[in-house]
Amino acid sequence: MSNECLSCGACCAFFRVSFYWAEADDAGGLVPVGLTEPVTPFLRCMRGTNQRQCRCAALEGDVGQRVSCSIYHQRPSPCREFERSGEHGITEEACNRARAHYGLPPLYGTDLLSLTIHSAATDKPFRLQLPPD
Repeated sequence: MSNECLSCGACCAFFRVSFYWAEADDAGGLVPVGLTEPVTPFLRCMRGTNQRQCRCAALEGDVGQRVSCSIYHQRPSPCREFERSGEHGITEEACNRARAHYGLPPLYGTDLLSLTIHSAATDKPFRLQLPPD
């Protein structure tokens, strides 16, 4: 399965990315402090994500086309923990909500015995059970 994140980036331009302040490099963490802003005395967020029209300052490229993270190996814990829909056979509603905001189709989890199909007729997902081998 290809990594749809490289052509998406919707989560990076939809959610506020908040994390414990010590994840920033001025406190011994990895996240470049210049790309963060304070939220509370204990929380920081990625610059650009704490506003109505959010977009992470580390996001490069055009959402829905070709994107990358300029600090991928230094990204904060929420970014490390966020899973795209379809990963590990699980449908992630947060991922699909961000994708929908940008007009991108949802992604669905699959496993060896079942497959989620997006019906063109009803525009709703449904599960199809595949016969065992």
